[in-house]
Amino acid sequence: MTMTGQCLCGAVSYSVSGEPQMTGVCHCKNCQRQSGSAYSVLFGVANDQLSIQGDLTTYEDTSETGNIVERHFCGKCGSPLLSTLPTQPGVTFVKAGTLDDTSHLNPQVHFWTKSSQDWVTIDPNVPQMAGNPG
Repeated sequence: MTMTGQCLCGAVSYSVSGEPQMTGVCHCKNCQRQSGSAYSVLFGVANDQLSIQGDLTTYEDTSETGNIVERHFCGKCGSPLLSTLPTQPGVTFVKAGTLDDTSHLNPQVHFWTKSSQDWVTIDPNVPQMAGNPG
């Protein structure tokens, strides 16, 4: 399987070969602010599964737990595309909303649910974590 995606303006695009390692929904406050929405849907892939075309800008964020989150986005249109964490080397988290086709994704877990918006209903059949996974 090959998945493709891009930013809003098309200046940055990517392809992912193979299956994602995981698909999740993050409800942390920083993901809410970064996405401009109630949460961020992402999927994790090994770095060697990902090919990026175009230039990304990086913002170094600090999570509630003090961990660094490197948020990579298009410097032209501002679309968030990827996140990397120094605590998880070799893995890149791709923002699912940037995929050309999301029909095959099915979130396996919701994390940072202690920060979820009151108006968001989470499927009780999907595992939930109050904070960080792992």
